[in-house]
Amino acid sequence: MNLKYFTFIALFFLIEHPVNAATTSRIADYSGEYLCKGNNVAVGDYEVTVQLKKNRRNSTTQVAVYDLVTHTENKQSYTGQALVRGKSLALTFKLSDAKYAEFSTGLGQFTTLTKTTYTFKNDYYEPDDTGGNYGQETCTMKKPVLATTTAKKKAP
Repeated sequence: MNLKYFTFIALFFLIEHPVNAATTSRIADYSGEYLCKGNNVAVGDYEVTVQLKKNRRNSTTQVAVYDLVTHTENKQSYTGQALVRGKSLALTFKLSDAKYAEFSTGLGQFTTLTKTTYTFKNDYYEPDDTGGNYGQETCTMKKPVLATTTAKKKAP
């Protein structure tokens, strides 16, 4: 797997966002499903859904690692990874499953909406045969759907 793009952006991200006491004391868990509304020069306005799931095994007290899946309006899915330090986000995902897959690379920032819900803005770049495509999106965490169970009453 060719990770040169991800490695570059991850190094840039880590250099530009040094660790401080506020970051190490508590990193929020941004896991969840997000509805993203964006715009890029190739497609125009669009909506996608992003699922972030914290990879606890590889996360530290300074940097949280996430697996991500993006689902498009036309039922296409893309997988990737994200790094979070404090409220800063770096992400990448494969644009194809070909042997020499191209990767989208993005930088973003989280904002807290409530104690357990978040939003993030993301600027990204996607390489292609015509010089690339870029855009930005705002992703808002969907409220979790809580399953309600009602206990059946026993007849006397």
